[in-house]
Amino acid sequence: MSVVQRDRPSNRTVRRSGPLALGRQASFWVSAGVVVHTFWSSAAPAMTYQLYADEWRLTHTVTTGIFAIYPIVVVAVLILFGDISDHIGRRTTMLLGLCASLIGALLFAVAPDVLWLFAGRAFMGVGVGLTAGPSTAAMVEFSAEGQAKRAASVTAAAQAFGFTGALLLGGALTQYAPWPTHLSFWVLFALIGLLFAATWFLPRHVGGHASRRWRPKVPSLPPGLRPAFALASIAVTTAYTHGVLILSLGGQVARDLVGSPNAFVNGAALSLFAITSGVLGIVARDLRPRPAMMLGAIASAVGMGLLALSVAWHGLWIFLAATAMSGVGYSLLFLGGLTLINGAVATERRGGVLSAVYLFAYLSLGIVAVVLGAIATQRGLGLAVDLGAGIITLLSLVTIGLIVRMSANAPATSSTVPQPLSAASSAADSDLSA
Repeated sequence: MSVVQRDRPSNRTVRRSGPLALGRQASFWVSAGVVVHTFWSSAAPAMTYQLYADEWRLTHTVTTGIFAIYPIVVVAVLILFGDISDHIGRRTTMLLGLCASLIGALLFAVAPDVLWLFAGRAFMGVGVGLTAGPSTAAMVEFSAEGQAKRAASVTAAAQAFGFTGALLLGGALTQYAPWPTHLSFWVLFALIGLLFAATWFLPRHVGGHASRRWRPKVPSLPPGLRPAFALASIAVTTAYTHGVLILSLGGQVARDLVGSPNAFVNGAALSLFAITSGVLGIVARDLRPRPAMMLGAIASAVGMGLLALSVAWHGLWIFLAATAMSGVGYSLLFLGGLTLINGAVATERRGGVLSAVYLFAYLSLGIVAVVLGAIATQRGLGLAVDLGAGIITLLSLVTIGLIVRMSANAPATSSTVPQPLSAASSAADSDLSA
């Protein structure tokens, strides 16, 4: 017996492939689980970088290099395979991505030396690059009619949950359990394995571009979109660059500069970034894009100032405030930028333009990570953190400047921002893999 659901965003159909195929509600939550995995995998090694450095005498350049290989691989996958789920289906694409993530987690779990970490991080990048778009699109496709806001809110909560779970559970296992550099990745391997099994029973997607031959496509920019694209790109890039200080250097900052030796406490401190970003993603969904980005840029600049103070004064409470404020900035900048570009570009071009936005964001993430790692090795971690905070503050000021300039030309651009965050971000999620 076949159940057909019309896919609102893209004229595709969703069919149950057999009696064991999951229903719409269960499929929605499995897709949310895949979203959780993308952020869990990205944050998984955050609490073990310092342990690797101590055990194998790694420099900051090497540890940040392990971090940087991840966004570089994500960029490559995004460019080459960004629209593949429109041709082979969400389910198949997510299964391929989860396989890559499984391999990455396994390599970390058994790693005998640093080269295995680089390979594991690369596989994680492939896994996240393949699953991030299809999973968010599937959540919209499996949501009930009129539930677009719920899909967007659950997506934001799933991202925050994955980030928080990686930092809290990873910190606890690193601090209190045996095999501190391996056990948390065995747990991640088991979780991804269960998620792979559940994803196997998702309904199959058919239609769309299935009849057309798939080819890799480089993201492109339609004419006349430069002002909105510039603002959205700098906002999302500013948001993503926070990841260098939070994920790549955050654990070492908390331990070496703030003076907190407990990995669980440090993980809890860093998880405030995810918690606040998740809460803001839900609470601020009715904000318009430009006010959201303005507030996000201000919050990011304040957070970076607090981070510099926490390093200078060795204050854990200031560090907690810095991570929380950075989470506020990340959430508002990301959602505002995503919504702005979603409202400015036609539906049939949205996927390519979003890929171009993420291309800049992930490239910035990788480049800044390598630069700060080299500076931390040559000149000290404190200077690297101060420089990173300065870069994010500068990006925040550029964002504010572009917002002011765009507002001055409001009659020409106001029509490109027709929706609040919740509505437009839901539509963007549905086309993220296009």
